Amino acid sequence: MTKEVDYSDKPWQKSYFIGPFKLAKTNEPYPKIPVSDFLDTAAANYPNQIACVYLGEEVTYRELKLKVDKLAAALTDLGVRKGDRVATILPNCPQFIISDYAIMKVGAIHVPISILHKAPDLLYELGESAAKTIICSYRRLDRVISIKDKTSLRNIIFTLVPIFPDYSLPEIGETSGALRLEELLEKYPPDPPEVEINPTTDLALLPFTGGTTGVPKGTMLTHFNITTNVIQGLQWMMKPLAGGIKGKSSVVICVPAFHQFGHYGVHASISWGLRMFLVDPRDIDSIVNIINERRPFMVMGVPTHYMLLLTKNLRRMQIFCYSGAAALPQEVAEKIEKKIGVPMGEGYGLTEATAATHLNLSAFSKVTGFMTNVKRSIGVPIPDTDVTIIDPETGDEVPAGKTGELHIRGPQVMKGYWPTPGKGLKDGWLATGDIARMDEDGYFFIVDRIKDMINVSGMKVYSRLIDDILYEHPAVNAAGAIGLPDPERPGSERIKVFIALKGEFDGKVTPKDIIEYCRKKLPPYAVPKFVEFRDKLPLTLAMKIFKRKLKEEELEKIKAAT
Repeated sequence: MTKEVDYSDKPWQKSYFIGPFKLAKTNEPYPKIPVSDFLDTAAANYPNQIACVYLGEEVTYRELKLKVDKLAAALTDLGVRKGDRVATILPNCPQFIISDYAIMKVGAIHVPISILHKAPDLLYELGESAAKTIICSYRRLDRVISIKDKTSLRNIIFTLVPIFPDYSLPEIGETSGALRLEELLEKYPPDPPEVEINPTTDLALLPFTGGTTGVPKGTMLTHFNITTNVIQGLQWMMKPLAGGIKGKSSVVICVPAFHQFGHYGVHASISWGLRMFLVDPRDIDSIVNIINERRPFMVMGVPTHYMLLLTKNLRRMQIFCYSGAAALPQEVAEKIEKKIGVPMGEGYGLTEATAATHLNLSAFSKVTGFMTNVKRSIGVPIPDTDVTIIDPETGDEVPAGKTGELHIRGPQVMKGYWPTPGKGLKDGWLATGDIARMDEDGYFFIVDRIKDMINVSGMKVYSRLIDDILYEHPAVNAAGAIGLPDPERPGSERIKVFIALKGEFDGKVTPKDIIEYCRKKLPPYAVPKFVEFRDKLPLTLAMKIFKRKLKEEELEKIKAAT
């Protein structure tokens, strides 16, 4: 750093450009509209544009709105009222989008639940939200019915969702009074009642997240949070190109729609009448085929998607690959750029901030020749977002260039953790739980999660630093470092790394090789003590390395051995 930079000066605003185009420093005032206005406007402006494609089946914006209005009328007839919570357990499919917009259109609050939840997690989120209605896939129906008596559920709606192209839909058995979504769409006319919504105070979504600590919490997101974040993010960044994108381009959404990154992709796409390709996040072959054959404008995925795409025959083409939800290793970004010929973009956000707080603009600038190199960073804060970095031990703001906990404030930040407005915030500020630093251009870099930081004899070791070093090794396909209790030094930890090797290196690399490699790259206290090779590492459904699972497995082994 050549001079002192103050966060309140918003030095990132000087980086508000993509190529030759300057971007606005503010989007204020933001329109106060319900989220359903996005779909109503898209259907009016682009009625024949394909809204979504799932397993080859296409739905236009006119058809999507028609189905949303029909389901909204059905929900009203079933007793769903403004402020009621309606849960869904649905994969990436048109039914998720139809349910999402129908729930919000009647003023109810959508509670998206992971399709992988077992009964205890399902009971917890249904209990906390007190949802009275649920819409689920037929495959989850038995699970829902089995716990209904322990919940507030009154209405169960199910739908048949094929999960791959030649999937044979099962015969429907006993449904114990559950209603079929497709029959409701046949029965009800598309005339839901008008519901008065106050976008700034009324909730639209209640997604559950682990937050920075503790058990999952319901995140209260208003209509204004969502519509504002869409305008702050995709619409702001792409405004110079809007004429060639709106109502014309397409996006591949690789992230689950019940995950906030994937959900943001849905809302942002609909706001501009884009075509959404919905895919199972784990079906990498289908993702590759769609990209190669349909040449979308943008791909939204997490780092693991791009690691897997590197193993496939991905063609060179002018598409923008955007990564979020987890740290993007520099090695992966550089290889994707070499493979497709376009620099990768990266963003950052949290469920508590609707989705996006930072976007990396440098990739677009390199494409246009206005920047020589891409900054490998989460990017700059989006407009009207205040950011500072705080020393988690002292509570003081750290100088620019130094590391500390990232704190965020802006119109996209949640109303609070359910059911208490303001809970989880301090004077409107959200503590993210991420360790970060800012450079002189206002670009931010995530160093680690606070909870993933490893304490080795009082020395702070960032697990992400170890991960990034390992990804530079030619044999490493995936890697994750964790800290484990050191039996010889109470309060200290020892480092263990888990590695999935590339196929051609199986049996050719030893733990000793990895440790010696790390000795050359890391300070002595940060060198792993243990290395374990696995065929594959556990992933969350959002395709992130599941470090918590790895740590829990190791702690169980330690407990069993003592």
